[in-house]
Amino acid sequence: MVHADATNFSPHLTKPEAYQQLLDEAEGLCYEQRNWVCNLSNTSSLLWHLYHSLPGPSSNVNWAGFYVYDHTSLPSKPRLILGPFQGKVACQIINFGRGVCGTAAATQTTQLVPDVEQFPGHIACDSSSKSEIVVPIVVQGKGVVGIIDIDCTVENGFDEVDKEYLEKLADFLAKSSDWP
Repeated sequence: MVHADATNFSPHLTKPEAYQQLLDEAEGLCYEQRNWVCNLSNTSSLLWHLYHSLPGPSSNVNWAGFYVYDHTSLPSKPRLILGPFQGKVACQIINFGRGVCGTAAATQTTQLVPDVEQFPGHIACDSSSKSEIVVPIVVQGKGVVGIIDIDCTVENGFDEVDKEYLEKLADFLAKSSDWP
């Protein structure tokens, strides 16, 4: 298989079928590759192409990627730093507990936000983002090593199906990559 073929999602797949294809493709691309930068880079591309193969609201995703734990931050003031992504340029540093990403990191729980304007402390990296889902990547013994962050230009862009499969993806990435 040519690596780029992994991003070919049929427009006839249901969202759960497309997510399952993403998980299968991620597993194949990460096979014998444990470098977290490489794995997150390919996964951000898979996510981008998955969303743009689906009908709305999924096709309205305008940012798909990762923030990772910043090891230069003080233990008393942990923060995330921008990782591999697809979309417009983004905020570079996010403190734990700040915004949707920082809240997901601090609480180690998925944040499914139907309207970002209603989320206290939302950080607007892109003013066209209207909804967001953020899933923490948690490694046993290390805690949060990163987060999956997906933004959409319409309200209610994500649902429980997205949550279920993105949590599976986060679990897979936690186990399939060597994290600093």
